[in-house]
Amino acid sequence: MMIIREATLSDAEGIAKVHVDSWRTTYKGIVSDVFLEQLSYKKRTESWIENIQRLDNYVVVAENDDGQIVGFADGGKRESNLIEHSGDLTAIYILEEYQGKGIGKKLVGKLSEHFKKLGYKKIFVEVLEDNKSRLFYEKLGAQYCETTKITIQGDELNLAIYKWENINSLLTPR
Repeated sequence: MMIIREATLSDAEGIAKVHVDSWRTTYKGIVSDVFLEQLSYKKRTESWIENIQRLDNYVVVAENDDGQIVGFADGGKRESNLIEHSGDLTAIYILEEYQGKGIGKKLVGKLSEHFKKLGYKKIFVEVLEDNKSRLFYEKLGAQYCETTKITIQGDELNLAIYKWENINSLLTPR
């Protein structure tokens, strides 16, 4: 049984652990090993405290039966997003051993409920082209828009941008 709920400040450390551990498994072979090794739980915790406190940001977590955070999703509206009535799924990470169990779909659904209340009709997501999780977005109906470049630790990588034209397709069934 998985609980999907809005994050609180006390979740920051658990979210940071999922974030760092997921980056290390998801981006191995895509992002430099040096960069991945330098990721810090402490720095990520501080960052997530800020993210949770931001009024223009919404964070949801997936919690297992033991109360451990095993995944999270984060979203709002990027400054670069100039499209009216749209928002951005800015992060979604799930510990590797919990992937493929429907948690991601539930996290996106919960985030989309919040976006709908804000009047958003479209949702965008950016994903490294070499990241296999882009297939998750495609399975949820996201349409490829374009590819841009991003630099991480001096490496230039392709960043694919996807969108969902209709937020209703992402809402969690009741």
